[in-house]
Amino acid sequence: MTRNRPIRGAVFVASLLASAFLGYLALRHVEWTATAHALGRTNYWWLIPTVALLAVWTLVRALRWQWLFRADARPPLGSLTKATIIGLFLNNILPARAGEAARVVALRSYAGTSVAESAATIVVERLFDVVGLFTLLFVLTPWLPHVTWLRAAAYVALGALALGFGFVGFAAFVERRWGGDHRLGSALASVVHGLAAVRRPGQAAIAFGWTIASWLVLGIAFWLLSAGFHLGLSPLAGMLVAISVGVSFLIPAAPGGLGVFEAAGLAATAAYGVSTSRALAYVLVLHAVSLIPFLIAGVVVLVLSAPRRRPAQRLSTVRKSV
Repeated sequence: MTRNRPIRGAVFVASLLASAFLGYLALRHVEWTATAHALGRTNYWWLIPTVALLAVWTLVRALRWQWLFRADARPPLGSLTKATIIGLFLNNILPARAGEAARVVALRSYAGTSVAESAATIVVERLFDVVGLFTLLFVLTPWLPHVTWLRAAAYVALGALALGFGFVGFAAFVERRWGGDHRLGSALASVVHGLAAVRRPGQAAIAFGWTIASWLVLGIAFWLLSAGFHLGLSPLAGMLVAISVGVSFLIPAAPGGLGVFEAAGLAATAAYGVSTSRALAYVLVLHAVSLIPFLIAGVVVLVLSAPRRRPAQRLSTVRKSV
């Protein structure tokens, strides 16, 4: 545990620096008076359909996660949804998207799913998200304005894909080489099971379909909220904001993606000629509505159905205390 502290500290510092740097770049030319005026003119009734669609998005993400598991051992949708909410809750209060690890632990508690298998499915999730986002961007490019940040985003995405496919290839190699070793067999089997969606084309196609659906729902939600700010943006603009924010999730950042989220949202709206000061009002409220409902939902889930340690874990704890 002590040996990991320098690594965790370095990740924490890097996350804060990334947020601070990107936030500074995004906000350095803002006229705060214009932003305050835009916030005052906003029709906040548009928050209602936006929050409703974010709830649908959460359910779709849980469904996508379910399809990443092998058919004979899929956790219940209720357990996956609660673990997803806990992950989103902790992503909003911890840096570097630490909630991803938390939802693995939560799912272990709710459904008894192997930690190694769940962790492998999350790696596959990131692969599907990156491929899905850039598939949408490629398909929509003829109807989108020129975006100057696309090349940089492509490099980040390619790096994430390389790491992800490297993990998949390494796991497959180790399973073939040492899969029969009883010391490694159980953990390796769990990891390989978690990679089921990349080894079965039919299952991969369904999971990828849910991935695309999740980003489409998010894009519509972002567009609906923009209507309350009188920005005159089209549904395609909402999709571009969702794609930009989705790519920004690949960058380790402060809790809730502070700074990085704002930079991504402003980069997308700038492509439509919206001034930074006016767009910032929209992006700030969008960020708030992407945080607060999940903070509330996370507290509710933790209070009503807090993850419990399994009997073996409790027995181990008792033995250590004795």
